Amino acid sequence: MTTRTDPIMSERRQLTNVAYRLLGSLADAEDAVQEGYARWYALPEARREEIVSPGAWLTRVVGRICLDALGSARVRRERYVGEWLPEPLPDPGGDPSERVTLDESVTMAFLVVLESMTPAERVAFVLHDVFCHPFAEVAEIVGRTPAACRQLASSARRRVRASHSPAAPAARKTVREMGREAGVVRRFRLAWQAQDVEALVALLDPGAVAVADGGGVVSAVLRPVVGGEAIAGYAVALGAVADLALRERTVNGRPGLVAERDGVVEMVVAFEVAGERIVRIWAVRNPDKLRAWA
Repeated sequence: MTTRTDPIMSERRQLTNVAYRLLGSLADAEDAVQEGYARWYALPEARREEIVSPGAWLTRVVGRICLDALGSARVRRERYVGEWLPEPLPDPGGDPSERVTLDESVTMAFLVVLESMTPAERVAFVLHDVFCHPFAEVAEIVGRTPAACRQLASSARRRVRASHSPAAPAARKTVREMGREAGVVRRFRLAWQAQDVEALVALLDPGAVAVADGGGVVSAVLRPVVGGEAIAGYAVALGAVADLALRERTVNGRPGLVAERDGVVEMVVAFEVAGERIVRIWAVRNPDKLRAWA
């Protein structure tokens, strides 16, 4: 015998997928979803029975919670020490990956672009372009007209194009492309372990940019490191003072690296590869963002 709660609880994974893309944090996404369920069960039973689509109702509520959270997050991040990066997700087989579907809309490159959007742009773009919700539904969440939401999504798309990032929800990577990226990341790992500056420079685009997020909790460079030679020098200097074991892992659905000390994950590194060279590196060191990797 099925219960009224069965279909309701089955919405949790979809809601977490939406909330993670909106907030860039698995912990915050799960809090938003939990709050959405709390509001659902706070409704009188008669009111719940009247709601034709509980999933749509929950999406609207969680969407509004995320919209409010994004507004307050912008204020908090103005006080954040150093660069703020989204929380990285482990590869399939890790518990968080069972809650969040890893596709092109959760690559680090794409999430970083989402961070450049206003809260309303991000909500409109993610719900419409990524999850295919009609603008009439988006309008109920954002509190604007469908036409205004269409403009918000259009503005968000311009931000994606302006970023020159190949990461987009529809830009699926082929197995061959993923294998090529994995090969580049593997060569980077080997060169890093060997402290081979020349090999690192050869793998990095001359205009490559590396960003680290320590959150003021652990040491990390506070500003982006620009240029292949500068990044190679920084990597070698870090390797010289940190006794880290480097492992190849999937990070947000793409080839990446995990740095461990005594079996504890201390850094997760995501890459954007173009051709045979690395153009972007994102290194998350803030331990609060690495709990899913424990």
